[in-house]
Amino acid sequence: MIKVAVPNKGSLAESASIILKEAGYRQRTDLRDLTLYDPENDIEFYYLRPRDIAVYVGSGELDIGITGRDLLLDSGVLAREILSLNFGKSTFRFAAKEETSLQGKRIATAYPGLVESYLNELGIVATVVRLDGAVESSVRLGVADVIADVVSTGGTLRQAGLQVFGKPILESEAIMIERVGADRVDAVETLIRRINGVVIARQYVLVDYDIETENLSSATAITPGIESPTISPLQKPGWSAVRAMVKSNEVNKIMDDLYKVGARGILVTDIHASRL
Repeated sequence: MIKVAVPNKGSLAESASIILKEAGYRQRTDLRDLTLYDPENDIEFYYLRPRDIAVYVGSGELDIGITGRDLLLDSGVLAREILSLNFGKSTFRFAAKEETSLQGKRIATAYPGLVESYLNELGIVATVVRLDGAVESSVRLGVADVIADVVSTGGTLRQAGLQVFGKPILESEAIMIERVGADRVDAVETLIRRINGVVIARQYVLVDYDIETENLSSATAITPGIESPTISPLQKPGWSAVRAMVKSNEVNKIMDDLYKVGARGILVTDIHASRL
């Protein structure tokens, strides 16, 4: 049996459970449950605070975890990212009343490990003030000169009279992690492969269309697929049917381009899972 950590609350919790369900794993129906055993896959899920997940995985108590990249790097534990999950995206930025140098400043953050590492890399000497939350109030209350925090829309910062400045410290998102040096068992490999299949499936759709064979090269240049498109002759002489995976965020332009080169009967189908 393997043990997997899942966020129990916050912005990552619901999406983490959804991706596990789509990969074929049971998930809790009662949010008060702290653990869930999936007998079909022989996996036990532990629902933990996102900030604690890296600690449990890094210690080897749990085999795999889903958390944020920012939380992993802030923890400083011996765990590593093995798969990005393409949800829960955010940017970690500095903010202040106005753009300023960080040298000698007081910087409030809920991610002291991450900020201290970043400052050390740049050779900047500053005082890091650790707060558990609502860091945007620290400047107004005189505790800090600058804050470092996760920024999604920036609305909360603007309400506090702050503006982001400088380059992003980190681009974060939900990730899957494991202990550094861990020996992967088959169940872990299967879990990673299944989750990766869902991540890929969410980024692609299937496009089917009919095309005159004389225009086949032009059409397949637009839809090369992952390895190559699937091509079958139609009963109608001189025509072929084509199926290929394309990026979902490009599909409308691809359909327009296919129509221009003579494709007809263009259909798009969602992909719910994949193994590539």
